[in-house]
Amino acid sequence: MELQELIRQGEGERLEFKKKTTHPTRIARTLSSLANTHGGRVLVGVDDDGRVVGVRDAEEEIYQLRQAAAHYIDPPLTLRFREVEEDGRVVVVVTVPESSEKPHRAQVADGDWRAYVRVRDESVQSSQLTERVLQRQAAAAPRFERLPLNKEELAVLDYLRKNARITLAQYMKLLNIGQRRAFRTLIKLTLHGYIRHHDKEREVYYTL
Repeated sequence: MELQELIRQGEGERLEFKKKTTHPTRIARTLSSLANTHGGRVLVGVDDDGRVVGVRDAEEEIYQLRQAAAHYIDPPLTLRFREVEEDGRVVVVVTVPESSEKPHRAQVADGDWRAYVRVRDESVQSSQLTERVLQRQAAAAPRFERLPLNKEELAVLDYLRKNARITLAQYMKLLNIGQRRAFRTLIKLTLHGYIRHHDKEREVYYTL
């Protein structure tokens, strides 16, 4: 795919723009979140607005990325690299395949390793429940058996196609149902790989 065509897609679940690789721990979160979700690409030398700014030293960028993938992510990742030149500026296109060894954890501090998943254009820390689901997905061949969904379950997915996240309270209000029933539905959808559970903020929420 051509560079400008990729940039036009904008940042999202499978695409991230980076002006440069600042530190292995920071890029490790992005790389691991892509591998834990559907894979994707990182364009190094492209700013947040999609402008090609280029990198000073492509070899140094690739070295930093390899360091992050090998030493700051567990289990380590294998990345693919391509250098693309546009108007005298070089962009490093990093391809991160979806992993079969999920979850990958990124080192955020000495002795502190955390798993991340991709939610739209962000790398978000995952919950223990989501990590267990990722492990089950990685072990499944090739994917979970999809369940027939009822109206209440389909309503969650429909809401999340239009909104970034949903909380238990929002879901209860959306369908005017009780807490126990709403919670059971959300956990069922999480365990079968339809949605993801996030518990690192003040209020638990769910994403596609």
